[in-house]
Amino acid sequence: MFGLFKKKTEKEKLQDLYAKLMGEAHKLSTTNRKLSDEKVAQADAVMKKIELLD
Repeated sequence: MFGLFKKKTEKEKLQDLYAKLMGEAHKLSTTNRKLSDEKVAQADAVMKKIELLD
């Protein structure tokens, strides 16, 4: 209840974005490999940003 209005940190936002991109890449892997590889590359860039925050 007390964390109801708590804002997400930059790291949490990036982690959510990473998970979303990897999920999209997994779905695309069965239909369009090129788009799937692009999503994985985007997710990799997000992971590098997360590692820089640590």
